[in-house]
Amino acid sequence: VRKDEVVVMARRARGVVRMSSVNEGPDSPAAGAALESPAEALPLTWENVDMVLDEMRPYLMSDGGNVSIGDIDGATVRLQLEGACGTCPSSTMTMKMGLEKRLMERIPEIEAVIQMEPEGPELDEENVEKVLGEVRPFLNVAGGSIELVGISGVGGAQPTLRLNMTGSGAAINSVKVEITQRLKRNFPKLASVTFN
Repeated sequence: VRKDEVVVMARRARGVVRMSSVNEGPDSPAAGAALESPAEALPLTWENVDMVLDEMRPYLMSDGGNVSIGDIDGATVRLQLEGACGTCPSSTMTMKMGLEKRLMERIPEIEAVIQMEPEGPELDEENVEKVLGEVRPFLNVAGGSIELVGISGVGGAQPTLRLNMTGSGAAINSVKVEITQRLKRNFPKLASVTFN
């Protein structure tokens, strides 16, 4: 989520109702012409949490992400950021400044909102080789090959894979996109894939 969208989500969390077009930025003249409107408090239910999240989903979806409820345990709500939001470096700000703030405003019973870590196999050489093994036959047909050069940042905020790919032609270039998407689907915590 971009910084300007976090500002808009934060304004919504304070109960500000914008009287402007969705396409206008937070610094536009119309954004300043907002009316304060106290939001009605809702009881803590799965449906109400999902309804409040629905207010913010368009902002997440515009950047290729989404959010889902992982669990509600007492007064603690666990959320799963999905798609681009799951690996975005700004995911903590999105969670705290946007989602958590709005949920706690609308549903005062909530005591904590926690970001769930995405599930998936461990990001290690053996598991990466399994995924690469699925695409090697296609590369071989096109006269190319792929090898894992290294994994960095495992356990950190932005793990990265470095791959060495040989071959030429449009087929090889289109396979890079497929390899990147396949690796990110298999390893949700993976931030980037680079090719030598």
